[in-house]
Amino acid sequence: MNRSLTTSHGMVLIREANPSDATRYRQLRLEALLDSPTAFSADYHLNLSHPMSFWEGRLTSDEHGIMFLAAHENNLIAMTGIRRGEWPKTNHGAFVWGVYVSPAWRGLHIAASLTENCRAWAREHNVVILKLGVMANNESAIRCYERCGFTVYGTEPRALFYEGKYYDEFLMYCSLDGS
Repeated sequence: MNRSLTTSHGMVLIREANPSDATRYRQLRLEALLDSPTAFSADYHLNLSHPMSFWEGRLTSDEHGIMFLAAHENNLIAMTGIRRGEWPKTNHGAFVWGVYVSPAWRGLHIAASLTENCRAWAREHNVVILKLGVMANNESAIRCYERCGFTVYGTEPRALFYEGKYYDEFLMYCSLDGS
């Protein structure tokens, strides 16, 4: 599921992650948590203390999920994950999570390419519905997901509390079976 994307900043490779990416993935994830603290429910300080085995484990693919990374000249610049339901009654659906693009690389359709990799993985695994959550104030991400075929189906009020303020989250879905 590797794909190349030509951007104004150079060629970007979208690829499956593997445990050998753990050190660079950790760095990118911590960057994401510092840069966009209201975009993720995870906390920077808690993640900072995780052992390397934690990061390696997050990059181990199985039939229930996978991480995709975007790299430019061997530097990780973006990421996302997808995780499908693990039970017979829920494995028809999957959740796209952890989408992040480094600031210098935003606006170049990298998030859309990562999302397309998630869609392709989902189709290969007989997933019929993709879901994701996005902060209601993140207009550029919402537009990206809408261009990728996602539709808002609800709002989780006060989904996140950060530095004394509540943030609502839009819940979005994309049907992969045409229904």
